[in-house]
Amino acid sequence: QVQLVESGGGLVQPGGSLRLSCAASGSSFSTNALGWGRQAPGKQRELVATITRNGSTDYADAVKGRFTISRDNNKNTVYLQMNNLKPEDTAVYYCNAGGRIGVPWFWGQGTQVTVSS
Repeated sequence: QVQLVESGGGLVQPGGSLRLSCAASGSSFSTNALGWGRQAPGKQRELVATITRNGSTDYADAVKGRFTISRDNNKNTVYLQMNNLKPEDTAVYYCNAGGRIGVPWFWGQGTQVTVSS
């Protein structure tokens, strides 16, 4: 049983930055991996970045070098720092949690990120 609450979405110009936050509650086992996925209009949901409790990370090729995922285990919160945003980053971003990277078990409600001039 996991609850995930995202925040920090909004409208930014190309080249701008945004930081997303997700407060997680649930068992330590179910929140070993915390991450972010996104879904653009008319497209399938894709994984963006994931981090485990011990600090292992995984990023989608499209965001490597621009996005940084981190977590505060004491606050049980995961963050996604998004820099040099591009129009193609526009999507609803969903927080997720699971036992391991690559296989999310739970998803949040999402927060809209729009990159446009």
